[in-house]
Amino acid sequence: MSAKSALAIRKDSSTAALLEMCSVRVGQTLFGVPITHILEIVGNTRPQAVPLAPEFIGGLVHYRGDVLTTVSLRQLLGLPVQNSEARDGHESHHDILVLESSSGSFGLLVDSVGEVLTVSSADHEPNPSILDERRSALFAGAYKLQQGLLVMLDPERLDPARLGAAAA
Repeated sequence: MSAKSALAIRKDSSTAALLEMCSVRVGQTLFGVPITHILEIVGNTRPQAVPLAPEFIGGLVHYRGDVLTTVSLRQLLGLPVQNSEARDGHESHHDILVLESSSGSFGLLVDSVGEVLTVSSADHEPNPSILDERRSALFAGAYKLQQGLLVMLDPERLDPARLGAAAA
C-alpha cells in the first residue's frame, strides 16, 4: 500500500461520524435504532390487542397518561408470533421502545433490548439490491460490527401512520 493510499484511508476514517444506536433483538437478528429517536424504554409490558387492526399493530399500552399504539417488529418481518402463553400460564410481556417520529410517538415491540453501541458511518452499508421492496422500505442499511451486522431501523419508516397508509 502506498503512503498516499494509507493517508487517504486514515483521512476517511477520521472524518467518519460516530452514531449511538440502541441495539434490539428480534429473533436472531440484531437491529439498531438511533438513540436520538428514543424517548424511553419500557420493559415487561403487555399491550392490549386491538380488534380488526392491521397485523403489524402490536396493541395499545398506557404510557404516561396517554394511549400509545405499538408496532410489532416481529410481525412486520413476517416472523412467527411468539407463544402468547408464558410458562406460568399468563400472557407474555414485551420490551417496548417509545419512539418519536414526525407524526408523534409510538411504541416498537421487540424481543429484547440490548446495549447502546457506538457505530461509525465508515462501517455503514446500504441495503443490498436483492432485498425485497417490503423489507427495503423498513431498513436503512446495516453497520458492520466485529461480531456481525447491526441492521439499522429508521423510526420514520416504522411509524404506524406511514405503515397504515402504505398498506391501504
